[in-house]
Amino acid sequence: MENFIIIAVLVLIIGLALAYVIKAKKSGAKCIGCPDAKKCSGNCGSCSGCNSNS
Repeated sequence: MENFIIIAVLVLIIGLALAYVIKAKKSGAKCIGCPDAKKCSGNCGSCSGCNSNS
């Protein structure tokens, strides 16, 4: 029973994180980690999200 609860919590956390990323991408964010994600071109080089894409 404990294993089921642990697995359910992990699946919930991963599912919510995935839903956040999908929602952010649909709203126009180029890189999720960038503080200016909606305005970021994805190749600015000033944030860790942009640096990992190039």
